[in-house]
Amino acid sequence: MSSSRGRGPLYRLYINRLRRRMAHQPTPRHVAMMIDGNRRWARQLGYDSAAHGHRAGAAKMREFLQWCDDLGVEVVTLYLLSNDNLRKRDTKELADLLEIIADLADSLSRERDWRVQSVGRSDNLPPDLARVLADVEERTRGNTGLHVNLAVGYGGRSEIVDAVRSIIAQHGGDGGSLEELAANLTPEQIGEHLYTGGQPDPDLVIRTSGEQRLSDFLLWQSAHSEFYFMEALGPDLREVDFLRAIRDFGSRDRRYGS
Repeated sequence: MSSSRGRGPLYRLYINRLRRRMAHQPTPRHVAMMIDGNRRWARQLGYDSAAHGHRAGAAKMREFLQWCDDLGVEVVTLYLLSNDNLRKRDTKELADLLEIIADLADSLSRERDWRVQSVGRSDNLPPDLARVLADVEERTRGNTGLHVNLAVGYGGRSEIVDAVRSIIAQHGGDGGSLEELAANLTPEQIGEHLYTGGQPDPDLVIRTSGEQRLSDFLLWQSAHSEFYFMEALGPDLREVDFLRAIRDFGSRDRRYGS
């Protein structure tokens, strides 16, 4: 159930007023979300397993994507599982999390007309999850609605390394020398070979739970992004919190160094 339902008419009135006030403000084309605080949420409510928090966080991300879609956002990237998570998380928690991500990806592929894409290293993932993500990507390839990137088995540094490797391999395949490549390599060329190649860079990066760090997320793409940090734990995120982030984004003067 949506967290905004059941909050009463005054809450909906405030939401509608916010939307009207933001009608003439710029909307980000690409929003990146770092959902954080799922485990803390589960502990605070007395659950004996972090899986309860991860499930609640996954349900919240479905809502979040609907809010973005309704507002006209074109691309959303969700940071669901990092390379560090794969190496460091407790085995039982990781197994639960992988199952939750697979279920989330499958459900999103059947939502509206969304196109779902996995961004990350699939060879680092268990075969079952990699297969689900590949199936979801293929199933939604022709969809033209909201473009949803699922960052799973993702790391920003690894992404840049993979992009450079791809450029070198392509250049070598075309018969070029490393000297020529070094002399002509451009930031735009690297951008084309990232996992998100061809997509707009994120205009707005949001992180929940009060943490204020990037955690190896979209390091290259976020060079000119606006950041918004909120105190709410992931599962407690409300539509009003999201709209306030969008309102704050619309009030900023984005000068790109000028």
